[in-house]
Amino acid sequence: MGDKITLNIEAREVHGKKVAKLRQDGMIPGVVYGAGIEPVSVQATEGEVVRVVKAAGRHTPVHLTGSKRRIAMIKEIDLDPAKNTIRHISFHAVRADEPVTTEVNIKLVGEGESEAEKAGLIVLQALDRIEIKALPMELPEALEVSIVELKEEGDRVTVADIVLPKGVEFVERNDGRAEDDDEEKPSIMDLVVASVYEPSALQAANDAAGGDAEEADADAVEAEHGEEATESKDEKKAE
Repeated sequence: MGDKITLNIEAREVHGKKVAKLRQDGMIPGVVYGAGIEPVSVQATEGEVVRVVKAAGRHTPVHLTGSKRRIAMIKEIDLDPAKNTIRHISFHAVRADEPVTTEVNIKLVGEGESEAEKAGLIVLQALDRIEIKALPMELPEALEVSIVELKEEGDRVTVADIVLPKGVEFVERNDGRAEDDDEEKPSIMDLVVASVYEPSALQAANDAAGGDAEEADADAVEAEHGEEATESKDEKKAE
């Protein structure tokens, strides 16, 4: 996990339109909330907030120090669309001894080293994020899966090939199915992370997808012209 990420926060008394002056003074307004605690308005220096956002993202715990000492996860960042600066930040406080659920990136290891790629085949990643559950201090920044053993078209790596760090588990979802549903629920372990494709087959699939899109556009244009012709006839009848 590396060194823990800390952010010094102060209690915030300024609210509403007055926070504009706060931002002008180089401070970012925020809020800390969580189960069993009252939401607390806070503020922190802009430079420190930017540093923490880059380092922690939304899946690494942040140790809040200063007026309120808590472990929290970044839940929401409000950006100024014109300036691309942070306008507000929200933290969700968590307990160090209670597991949290979050999404992390999946990184492919050994790109360019597999027999498949050396033979001119293409490895495409189909799943780049996955939901996991762990104690806040055991959450990994990302999960890795090796593609070195991929050899021929159709070979693949699945979630089952990912080696989880100790204390981390995948989150299974039932997709709204009832418990007594006879249909067998697919396991998250069977999800494909990356597959090997023949370049020509991949190009053909892309061309086919493009052709389908063009055909759909042509049908839409034809339908639109047909409607215009019908409207024209109706107008003449009305005259």
